[in-house]
Amino acid sequence: MRKAIETIYAQWSPSFSGACLVQSSTQMIFSAAAGQANMAYGITNTLDTRFDTASVTKLFTAAAILLLVQEGALCLDDKITDVIDLSGSRIPADVTIELLLNHTSGIADDAEEENGEDYTALFVDKPNYSIRECKGFLPFFVNKPPNFRAGTNVRYNNCAFILLGLAIEKLSGMPYRDFVQKRIFQACNMQNSHFCAMDDINPNTAEGYICQRDPATGAEQWKKNIYAYPPIGTADGGAYTTVRDLATFFFAIQNGQLLQPAYAKMLMQPQCVYSRPHRHGTWTTGYAFEFIVKDQNVFCMYKDGNNAGVEAMLAYYPQHDLLVSLLSNQNSCLYDLHREIQDYLSAVRT
Repeated sequence: MRKAIETIYAQWSPSFSGACLVQSSTQMIFSAAAGQANMAYGITNTLDTRFDTASVTKLFTAAAILLLVQEGALCLDDKITDVIDLSGSRIPADVTIELLLNHTSGIADDAEEENGEDYTALFVDKPNYSIRECKGFLPFFVNKPPNFRAGTNVRYNNCAFILLGLAIEKLSGMPYRDFVQKRIFQACNMQNSHFCAMDDINPNTAEGYICQRDPATGAEQWKKNIYAYPPIGTADGGAYTTVRDLATFFFAIQNGQLLQPAYAKMLMQPQCVYSRPHRHGTWTTGYAFEFIVKDQNVFCMYKDGNNAGVEAMLAYYPQHDLLVSLLSNQNSCLYDLHREIQDYLSAVRT
């Protein structure tokens, strides 16, 4: 297996900028880093470079919610409108914490990317640097009509996790980022994980880059992604971590270090009755994690993230006991690299 992973990585490494780690619960299989964390100074990426995780951050939000449920501060069937003040908004009164977690709430998103809306267009009229907290996103979506009645369909939704972040703040009495830093990162010994602000000095942290091509000549020009989204992460995305820390987080859940076994099990299994076809079986959702079910067993549980200048993937294959942690500071070939690894694992008998 090690040789196969090495061969797959080698095919994509010339165009990959980021870090790759593949390991089981007991041993390291493969790790490598490529590309530049900082183009201006020629600083290369390493396994200890911190990368923006984009929507992989939703895993930390989901774990934080389950900590509150475990401690009796919250129930999964609690209505979000009973937890935080959403009076005067169009958030339906029957939207529960669970429906927000598994993308079946039906609420409108800030950018309906499934309909082709561009997330970066949100910041044409409102500067991205003005949004630094979960509550700053509310005007973008709370007065839009729902996409469907709560619990009747599944549709990926960023702003569901904004509401969950506000619930965490209300119930814990702590800012969202402080809660995650203390109760998730520190509790799991994720020493290189942080909510880095783009306007801060962040050591050992990769900048995000967008490749623009001249339509006439095809020449490439690289730009930083500092105007593409808010300057610091919130509950739906933007935490910075390393491929090693992501693996540490996953196994802390699996081993019962972060959550009690019953709640860890909730996070690590499908929690949605709706599904869609997938090339390796059937796709469905859980609490932030997404799942591919093959022959009535979970073939893959994963969470990915994709913003301008950012790609991220955390995927676990239970039948192989194999974790794939991929982080990149460019929009390039991360998904292709993971797809080939996934196809290989699908063909390998356990």
